[in-house]
Amino acid sequence: MTLSASNISWSVGAASIVDDVSLEVREGEFLGLIGPNGSGKTSLMALLSGIRKPRSGEVILDGVPIGRMGRREVARHLALVEQQAETADRITARQAVELGRTPYLGPLSPWSANDDAVVEATLENVDMAHLAGRLWHTLSGGERQRLHIGRALAQKPKILLLDEPTNHLDIGHQIGLLDLVRRQGLTVVAALHDLNHAAMFCDRIAVMQAGRLVAVGRPFEVLTAERIRDVFGVEAAIEIDIEGGCHIRFQAQSGRGGRSVSMGDGTGKRFSRS
Repeated sequence: MTLSASNISWSVGAASIVDDVSLEVREGEFLGLIGPNGSGKTSLMALLSGIRKPRSGEVILDGVPIGRMGRREVARHLALVEQQAETADRITARQAVELGRTPYLGPLSPWSANDDAVVEATLENVDMAHLAGRLWHTLSGGERQRLHIGRALAQKPKILLLDEPTNHLDIGHQIGLLDLVRRQGLTVVAALHDLNHAAMFCDRIAVMQAGRLVAVGRPFEVLTAERIRDVFGVEAAIEIDIEGGCHIRFQAQSGRGGRSVSMGDGTGKRFSRS
């Protein structure tokens, strides 16, 4: 199943938020979406999911303009995990995952044994079966995030959209979550803050700047020192390994004699000063 955007734009009043973006997501790939705060990543994800309608252009889901499809039909093919998705309802971990089956339920298709089987398998997949009876508000941030992924996976989508899924998670949960997603074999688009995570998990990376798409390519093609300087305003040293993987070390001026401080590369290596 394919997903593409053709010259889509979206604005708030006179402010352009997404500006003439065209992007084709390849079937089965893990595509990372990066860019500084305010670059339009979240708005682009909302447009790609069909939640928001573009001012111009269109999003195509498997050859059909997504605006012509009903939300239930879209949800059977595509799932979105948003940045902020909390609830005040007293629901259990299992009930949170059960919400993913909503697109398949109706007057003529009530909850079935198949739905139970999907939920059970999903809870096992995201390592939450042992906490299935726990109430949502008693769970940690990492556990809730795994349930968000579980709810999306219970939809049985072909395409999974993730808007900054590792926010507020420690490094172990960040890497574990991205590894879990990659192992699903789905087409994935994920907005990510950590460039080293993007380099580690993504087949291709798309770079947003001021609402525009400024680069798309493999991590080592896109994550250059020059582009990181232009887009994020920081200096970085890039290491390319023999398999084409890249590792980024960010530099910051200390303000004392121009010393540079390595801020870590997201791979667990020690920080260093020079």
